[in-house]
Amino acid sequence: MSAYLWKSFCEDEDRPEKPRSYGVTEMRGPNYSILSQNVLQDILESMGQVVDGLKFSGGSQSLMPKQFIKEITDMAHRHDVYVSTGDWAEHLLHKGPSAFKQYLEECKNLGFDTIELNVGSLKVPEDTLLRFVRMIKSGGLKAKPQFALKFDKSDIPSIGDRAFGAYIVPVPQTFEIVEDVEFLIRRAERCLKAGADMIMIDADDVCKHADSMRADIVAKIIGRLGLERTMFEVSDPKASEWFIKCYGPRVNLFVDHSQVMDLECLRGRSLGKNHTSVLGPPYFLF
Repeated sequence: MSAYLWKSFCEDEDRPEKPRSYGVTEMRGPNYSILSQNVLQDILESMGQVVDGLKFSGGSQSLMPKQFIKEITDMAHRHDVYVSTGDWAEHLLHKGPSAFKQYLEECKNLGFDTIELNVGSLKVPEDTLLRFVRMIKSGGLKAKPQFALKFDKSDIPSIGDRAFGAYIVPVPQTFEIVEDVEFLIRRAERCLKAGADMIMIDADDVCKHADSMRADIVAKIIGRLGLERTMFEVSDPKASEWFIKCYGPRVNLFVDHSQVMDLECLRGRSLGKNHTSVLGPPYFLF
């Protein structure tokens, strides 16, 4: 077997050492399958230098003992990996206005670094969304709103754009779903102005599969928000390859834990541009 040199983070075409502000790889934690503490430890010990973040997707943390969550976040921090809550805050809205503040305090005590806000699921007015972002920042945590391409038609202002923070009369929900990338970008820009650290773009209808990639949508989002301020969720390894080919190793991607090595091979040149020649047939960690 021919030997090869492991990638170096000093290469101009690659990324700097952690903590990185671009070329970020966020890894999905337990959600679709059980990811034990031992498995996570193996991943971080073997590939911790290429993993930037760990996300508890789908509210999986709500099913775990608090002591176990703290052990996971402590382990991640030992490898300079930040920990994100995933989209769970929307489940607290029915508990009253004070529930969100209590949620932030508990997340911080458990060792979470980033609070993700699923804007589509929250279903709150824009001024409330921006207030949530400011509350997260004032609590010493990072804010990451997540946007999808499709919105309820009643959420989109009917007469052009409006002034930042301006009040609009609430209208009944129509449940008619429409695509509007300009509305997505405008709301994301306002979240960034309010202090959000990064914008997560949902894979559905944008970049879920490589053969249905919305290249025009991706280009508009990156062109307006910037490469460093956006992260794209990708569920298909071929979609990751598309992003790296089009935008280089500096693009921020959220992938499943089984795709971390494959993505890192795509990001770096020292393993060869054809990563399959290094890893052989389709490669999975488990």
